[in-house]
Amino acid sequence: QVQLVESGGGLVQAGGSLRLSCAASGNILSIDAMGWYRQAPGKQREWVAHIISSGSTNYADHVRGRFTISRDNAKNTVYLQMNSLKPEDTAVYYCYANVGTTYYSGLRSYWGQGTQITVSS
Repeated sequence: QVQLVESGGGLVQAGGSLRLSCAASGNILSIDAMGWYRQAPGKQREWVAHIISSGSTNYADHVRGRFTISRDNAKNTVYLQMNSLKPEDTAVYYCYANVGTTYYSGLRSYWGQGTQITVSS
């Protein structure tokens, strides 16, 4: 039983910045990867960014250079710093974490509840 709680969403003008946080809690022994997806109205959910426990990161092409993913392993928290926001970034953003809850089983994916980001022109 693991919960991911997101915060930091809201309304911002084009060119502005926001930072999302996603904190995992519950029966956690370890967290491997954490990251973010987003889903715009009428579109499929798309991957945004990914970070593993060592700090190595990957980004989707449409956010690379504008977004930065980071994590605090001690707090089981992943962040998404979003700069130079564009109207096309408007979406519900979902965090995920691949979590180990036992010493003998593999990892399982958990998802946050989603937070709305709206970027106005």
